[in-house]
Amino acid sequence: MREETYEISGMHCAACSASVERVTRKLPGVNRSEVNLTTGILSIEYDEGQTSPADIVKKVEKAGFGCKSRTEEKAAPVKEETDEAELALRQTKRNLISAAVVTAVLLYVSMGQMLPTPLPLPNILSMDTHPVNFAMTQLILTIPVLWFGRSYLVGGLKALWHRNPNMDSLVAIGSGCSFLYSLAMTYLISDVPHHVHHLYYESAAVVLTLIMVGKFLESRNVQKTKGAITKLMDLRPDVAVLAETGEKIPTASLKAGDLILIKPGEKIAADGTVSKGESSVNESMLTGESLPVEKAAGSAVIGGSINGDGVLYVSVTRVGEDSTLSKIIRFVEDAQGKKAPISRIADKVAGVFVPTVMVIAAIAAAVWLLAGQDFPFALRIFTSVLVIACPCALGLATPTAIMVGTGLGASNGILIRSGEALEVTHKTSAVVLDKTGTVTEGKPAVMEVLPLGVSEEELLTLAAGVESVSQHPLAAAIVEEAGKRELTLPNPPEKFENLSGRGLRAVLNGADVLAGNRRLMEESGVDLSALERDAERLAGQGQTPMYFTRDGKLLGLISVADRVKPTSKDAIAALKAQGIRTVLLTGDNQAAAQAIAAQVGVDEVVAEVLPEEKADVVRKLQDEGRTVMMVGDGINDAPALAQADIGCAIGNGSDIAIESAQVILMRGDLADVARAIRLSRLTIRNIKQNLFWAFCYNTVGIPLAAGALYLSHGLLLSPMFAGAAMSLSSICVVGNALRLGRKKL
Repeated sequence: MREETYEISGMHCAACSASVERVTRKLPGVNRSEVNLTTGILSIEYDEGQTSPADIVKKVEKAGFGCKSRTEEKAAPVKEETDEAELALRQTKRNLISAAVVTAVLLYVSMGQMLPTPLPLPNILSMDTHPVNFAMTQLILTIPVLWFGRSYLVGGLKALWHRNPNMDSLVAIGSGCSFLYSLAMTYLISDVPHHVHHLYYESAAVVLTLIMVGKFLESRNVQKTKGAITKLMDLRPDVAVLAETGEKIPTASLKAGDLILIKPGEKIAADGTVSKGESSVNESMLTGESLPVEKAAGSAVIGGSINGDGVLYVSVTRVGEDSTLSKIIRFVEDAQGKKAPISRIADKVAGVFVPTVMVIAAIAAAVWLLAGQDFPFALRIFTSVLVIACPCALGLATPTAIMVGTGLGASNGILIRSGEALEVTHKTSAVVLDKTGTVTEGKPAVMEVLPLGVSEEELLTLAAGVESVSQHPLAAAIVEEAGKRELTLPNPPEKFENLSGRGLRAVLNGADVLAGNRRLMEESGVDLSALERDAERLAGQGQTPMYFTRDGKLLGLISVADRVKPTSKDAIAALKAQGIRTVLLTGDNQAAAQAIAAQVGVDEVVAEVLPEEKADVVRKLQDEGRTVMMVGDGINDAPALAQADIGCAIGNGSDIAIESAQVILMRGDLADVARAIRLSRLTIRNIKQNLFWAFCYNTVGIPLAAGALYLSHGLLLSPMFAGAAMSLSSICVVGNALRLGRKKL
């Protein structure tokens, strides 16, 4: 079996990606074929003894799409491709603005005089006195809109030609028939002025402009998704320093066994093991560990993490595709390529709706010809069926509800990237919560001050005075606490020595001061028995105890930990009240995770996991049949955010977490998770109502247009009334969607 990836071009909706999957799965020896519509990538596994790459390319191209092989080195978008895509997006935006302006003028001309209070229009353009001018003006205004949206018309007709109809096909047929019928009426107006009432140019233009709005928003989201992969790649430094020679070489040239030098503040160039040196390393962007991790000889380090204030000599163990960072990138790409559980409803029916309507129109026209009616009568029937079945209502049913729903979410600080995100969120049955920065504040804070023979203020003043010269996050927490209590700090230490992995030694106001962990105190012969029980209790709660001595005498300890957000407990209770299972997922240690879990009341805790393991936890829940929402804020959450059915990022989190997610909570409030789920449920219900009325309208309207009541009642729906009915159906759908905006979350 061989697994390859291909770049597919020409896809515009879920029906397109489904078509590519369908035709490739028919090839002999194909075991799996999945298309990522967002990135345009086909992942296919096949028996190379039965099928060749040329067969795959030929099959996809025959279906009407572009296809070319994609190498592994091209796993993430290069700068040139990104720039090209951004240029295309700007051009799409210019086309959209131009089309919207022209359509607005067209609506003014075509509909302005039909309002209860007619809008002013020069007499030379009046439909009553100068019908030809009235029609020609609309024609001249419609042509630019068709030109600006030509890619959707051409793509829709092309898909229809290849028997893979999609939403673009619906738009192309509807807009095309409205335009061509209006064009024919324009030609006949000079002989029969009454035909001026049979113009539907505005229908063609409005439908196309609305589709352009949706496509532009979709394209912009695609660019943001690709940007997340690019930012992940940016974590890897460009060069590494060989320890033996001091030579700088490209990171890509490193191989296992190389010894590299990592200076203070630098990114670690590759996965490896510390051979010499001691330092604290910030791995939060990769592991979720809220505090820097102390490293010494024998410790493992991860490429892309940031060295603290020590010098490290690292022996490289993993490079290239085997590195932790590369695995994270690959996990994000693979998870993004998975099919969403619910695809757009309109796309599902597109393949049946378009050919069905065309067959009905053709059969109706043929039946009337056989019944003895003339060709103009049959043409009128054919056109009426196509016009009344114009997919305005069907095409507007989903995007209008999504537009209103996303607007309602934005007004509540909930940003939804796409309609697909809304479709999936309403089925959420399990919410996986990252700990650091999501359930907790994401930065250390002083939890307890336990003095021994001195006051709290004296202990905290001494501790803050010593720690004020340190850049360590634990030190910053102590200094911040002293500031909150408005304590006056002493002068900076006369002497200061950082003891990597243990703490620090300083001379403060002439006294020797030690500040650090148990290891430092034991090395210095300090008796900790008086605080032993308290230290064990605090450590069991996931807190970090720090001891302080002055001239060899123990003054007490200060514990530091990541504090739970005030809203987390109530937010998790709200989720559980909806019958949703809650899981706390973190790279932090088990004690810290259990302590946080006890405070907020989650159902399950999974601790000490790496980024790729986070994605595995999400996958296991999905294998149990659950629809999973992952809520996170860090780079380390990106694979799990992408793997989940719906990724939800905290707005004050990292850019990469935000770019990897479909839902963003701008206020950083976990209570918005439950609100996002309610928003999705309201929107999906609105979409289903819209689709029901759209199909109900077509079920009644198409038979009327086909002449079902002509023989019994002499009723025949003309294209003019068909167009009016079509517009009314659209108004009903939009009006129903607007009701959604008044809902409370």
